[in-house]
Amino acid sequence: MKTITTYNGISIPAFMYGTAWKKEATANLVQLAVRAGFKAIDTANQLVHYNEALVGEALLALANQGISRDSLFLQTKFTPVSGQDHRTPYDPMASLTDQVEQSFESSLQHLHTDYLDSYMLHGPYSRYGLGKEDWEVWKAIEGIYQSGRAKMIGVSNMTASQLNLLCEKATVKPMVVQNRCYAALGWDNEVREICKIQDIIYQGFSLLTANQNVLRTAEIGKIAQRVGAGPIQVIFRFSQQIGMLPLTGTTNEQHMKDDLHSEHFDLTSQELTQIEKMGL
Repeated sequence: MKTITTYNGISIPAFMYGTAWKKEATANLVQLAVRAGFKAIDTANQLVHYNEALVGEALLALANQGISRDSLFLQTKFTPVSGQDHRTPYDPMASLTDQVEQSFESSLQHLHTDYLDSYMLHGPYSRYGLGKEDWEVWKAIEGIYQSGRAKMIGVSNMTASQLNLLCEKATVKPMVVQNRCYAALGWDNEVREICKIQDIIYQGFSLLTANQNVLRTAEIGKIAQRVGAGPIQVIFRFSQQIGMLPLTGTTNEQHMKDDLHSEHFDLTSQELTQIEKMGL
């Protein structure tokens, strides 16, 4: 699998398997994804949408099959109280700094590791701008990075203005940004442009579920026919060629293999422009 290198010199596999909404099937699906060829796994310490502990069970099973933890890229997130239910992985009455540390240590235990490849803030506390809570949490995440326990740090679900502010004022700017990506909103082009300028890796999720209307267009069908692939693979290849690192959450083994096959063909510059303008 191809890799992308962050500004601090760390390589990330160019396609990532996402574990949101997998519930009890998480462990089996992570093993299936890795056996299909995925080397990067995304999760979060948030039981509302993820089961991080079952990702850890999968890692133990894979280790018994000869696939070591060091051969995989693990990414997880700190989720604020507003994104949790009653099952918080930290003391909700503790300081935000302590909440981050407690959640991080919990993630290490869940994933049976002593370091993470990527650690992210799941989403800012503020709807507009960045408030004191965001800065306290980011400082705590910077501390984890500076301690060497996370090889890179990042943010998710951030607007362009928030990302600009973080890059301007943070001691350590993020290495990765993970956002939901809508064709109708220019495939998050404002955030992607900041990432390009700041040398930050952009991870796109919901590329399929948020863009069903694009997948069904005749134009995508025609491109798929030309490259000998399906519409889903065309969207993933498009995302990679315009500089994204895509996430997929498919539960189908053949689809996992098909998604990874998208690295084996290229779209023309005209096709890339055509897809980029779809939905606008």
